[in-house]
Amino acid sequence: MKISKIDHIVLTVHNIEKTCEFYQRAFGLEVITFANSRQALQIGEQKINLHEFGKEFTPKALQPTPGAIDICLITPTPLSQVQQHLISCNVEIIAGPVIRTGAMGEIISLYLRDPDGNLIEVANYLK
Repeated sequence: MKISKIDHIVLTVHNIEKTCEFYQRAFGLEVITFANSRQALQIGEQKINLHEFGKEFTPKALQPTPGAIDICLITPTPLSQVQQHLISCNVEIIAGPVIRTGAMGEIISLYLRDPDGNLIEVANYLK
């Protein structure tokens, strides 16, 4: 067997509306509705499904917990512009820019937290 990509991940949050607003404002992600009323954040060909804490869909993680994810989002936008945008959106940058290693090589990253305290890394690949 060979796995070719990640289709979706699930993010457990306290407030789906607040989470959608944050990810739209900070990152320009599209909020989509599927299966009649469920919401997700679209990222290219992948998505982040949103589960409200205490009302998760089954099957689910053994211990779904808001604030337990650490994810890296890659952007083609220069990190200096990303930093300016995040500051203009009143999003606190907690670290960076710093050099890290991504899945395909060296990246430069900024770190921030979403409304649930999840660690979000936004990065550019260095080429």
